[in-house]
Formats: sequence, structure tokens, C-alpha cells
Amino acid sequence: MILNKELIKRLPKAELHCHLDGSLRVETIIDLAQKDKIELPSFNLENLKKQLSIGENIGTLEEYISRFDITLSVMQTPESVERTAYELAEDCHNEGIRYLEVRYSPILHISAGMTMSESVDNVKIGLKKAQSDFGIKSGIIICGIRHISPEVSLKLADLAVQYKNKGVVGFDLAGAEENFPAKHHREAFELILKNNINTTLHAGEAYGPDSIHQAIHSCGAHRIGHGTRLKENSDLLKYVNDHRIPLEICLNSNIHTKSISSLKQHPFPEYLKSHLRVTINTDNRLISNTTLADEYMTAIKAYDLTLQDIRTIIINGFKSSFIPHQKRRIVIKNIVDELENEFGFEQRVIV
Repeated sequence: MILNKELIKRLPKAELHCHLDGSLRVETIIDLAQKDKIELPSFNLENLKKQLSIGENIGTLEEYISRFDITLSVMQTPESVERTAYELAEDCHNEGIRYLEVRYSPILHISAGMTMSESVDNVKIGLKKAQSDFGIKSGIIICGIRHISPEVSLKLADLAVQYKNKGVVGFDLAGAEENFPAKHHREAFELILKNNINTTLHAGEAYGPDSIHQAIHSCGAHRIGHGTRLKENSDLLKYVNDHRIPLEICLNSNIHTKSISSLKQHPFPEYLKSHLRVTINTDNRLISNTTLADEYMTAIKAYDLTLQDIRTIIINGFKSSFIPHQKRRIVIKNIVDELENEFGFEQRVIV
């Protein structure tokens, strides 16, 4: 069996770290802008794509985040968030993704009068319609924002509580990492944890392992977004491994934000060899001009991954999902059976 992009697209996969506002179709941005009379830097498809996608213009995390000003400008109505959620799920379905966790921050979608609850309701509508049309299952992760006040994070946490078991599967803390420590948002995470809601935090991307330590021990993170700096603290790395805390790895995004200088410097192969529960994700499909199949192929080419490696990473994705445990067990069994019976992967013990 040859590990090429066509095979990777056919394999069943989970996508756990994907930002709605970083994964729009450029055609949709232009269409929504024209309908809602919103100014864009360009209404030319290729020009706008060049401005939004990183390409060779690699900068800081803050410069990376600045591109969201454009995507968010066209995502301020119920119709726009419903459409973009639907299209994202459709795009994921077209490359073999069976389960998608979409993350976004409702506080960033209220400038035209839409309420945060309305935004969640309409993202749910878009995802539900995609499930009906394509069969892809999904959940919503609501994001607090590090560089916005902790009081806002608390409101977003309360929103996540309201939508627990109603489409929302988790709570996150995103945004600029350096100088905005997670511990300042501890009250929001106390509310989340008291209500038995899953948590994942962006940590160890633009700041050191202390950020990961705070995410786990101050905020109760069940998963870590990125975690590229975890390798700098061997004791914390052992803790993460011992407690099977998954890492949401986003290879191309880590280069684009200068979290790492090159793929050769990325700790991903070390993490995989050490049996950390690594998953592969896109982060922002538009901004990083990528797909999940692209991310897998990046890893395959850079680290000479084997079929067994791919099997492990795929299963890690489903095992690390915020699907309820009993349902998750069934999903994993079905995925394992499919990998073995339809794709000829060797039967292995899952750990």
C-alpha cells in the first residue's frame, strides 16, 4: 500500500483543531461581502486568497491572527455563520473526515447585532444540515480569548454550559499566548469543570512549557492545542504522556506562526516515537492554505511515516475526540474494523 494523498483522503479521519473563522472559502468571503456591503482589500479571487493565505509571508502569531479581521467581517449574521459552518463540514467530508470539532468564539460575531446564542444556534444548523447531507458528525468548541478580558471568557464559559449536550462539546482558550497567561481565565475554567465540560487550551505554541503547565494544572485541560514547546520540560512531558493528554498538532500552522523554524525542528516525530497521544489537524484551512490530507502528507514526507504510524495517528484522533465515552468506543471499533477490512491495515493492540 502506497501512502499517497489519494489514499489519505479516502481513509476515515477525525479533525479536532479547526477554527471556523480561519477556514472559509474565498469565494464565500467575496459573496458574503457583496451581499452585506462589506469592504474587502480586494474582490478579486486570486488577490484576496494571496492576502489571506500565508504562503511565503511567514510572520508572528499576532500577524497570523490579524488575517481574521477580514474573515470575521463577513461572519456577523446568522446566515453567514450557518453557511460557513455547512461549507466547512462539506469540505471536511470531501477528504474523508468522519468527525469534526469546529471551534470559534461567539463574542467575535456580534458586531452587527447577532447575539452569541444566535451564532451558536446557526452554526449548529449548518453542521446539522451537513450531517444530513453528507453523514459527517461534528461538535462545537467555544473559545475564550486570551487577550480579551477574563470577564468575557466567563460569559463564554456560561454560554458553553447553556449548550452542553446541545451541540457544544468543549471549551477552549485561544488568541495571543505571550503576556496573556491562561491562569487569568481560571474562573471561566472553574465554571466549565464544575459542569463536567471538556476542555482544550492553546498552549506551548508561542510561549514555553509553563503555558502548558498552566493549561493543565490551572485550567484542567483535557487536551492541548499545539504543545510544540512541551519537549523543553521532560518532567511535564512525562506527565502529559502518563495521563494520556492528547496533543492537537498543526504542522503547517506552526511554521506559519514561527512556533517552529522548520519541519525538521518540530517535535512531532519525537512525540510520536515516545507514544504521546498525538493527533494531526489543520488549525486554519484558509489562512494556512491546507487540508487535513495535506497535513498528513506533510508529516509523511517530513518524517518518513509508516502505515502503522498513520493507523496510530488516525485512531488517536478518534480516541482524543470529545465524543461521549460509550459512543466513542463504538466509533473507534468501527474505524479499526474499516482500516483493517477495507484498507488492509494490520490488526494491532490499541493503547
